[in-house]
Amino acid sequence: MNLVPAHHRFLREAIRLAEEAEQHGNLPIGAVITLEDQIIARGMNAIWQPSLALTRHAEMEALRDVPAHMWPRSRQMTLFTTLEPCLMCAGAILLHQLGGLVFGSTDPIGGAGACLDSLPPYFRQAYSMMQWRGPALPTECDPLYARAADYERRRGSSPPIDLADA
Repeated sequence: MNLVPAHHRFLREAIRLAEEAEQHGNLPIGAVITLEDQIIARGMNAIWQPSLALTRHAEMEALRDVPAHMWPRSRQMTLFTTLEPCLMCAGAILLHQLGGLVFGSTDPIGGAGACLDSLPPYFRQAYSMMQWRGPALPTECDPLYARAADYERRRGSSPPIDLADA
């Protein structure tokens, strides 16, 4: 996939956030939202630390971080994330009516891409109005996905206290 230099910069910031999330004991997934080639919001996975909160995915955190006065321009915003969004995050992205999504790595186990052809009419229409692109940087993002999948596989039925112990 061909990306403009700014897209590389935005995905690399999402990668930095993913690495920071991992250092804090969470899955290595990061996201940024841009408007007019400027980062306006950031998010990193925080589902395990500081406390168990399973909706604190990087994309959801970035959506929460967008300044309220900017939401009328949502169609001009693009979300960059290291991993293909899950169904929950995809729904939130579509409900927020973002103009674009760029993800770094495909998630064949939990990514929403597997069901995009089966969306209910409202979400299918919202999806048709945005640009959904990826995998955009698999060489750099696939290792993050592999670590996230490994942590999930090894954690069992409860989150680890420390990923190093997982």
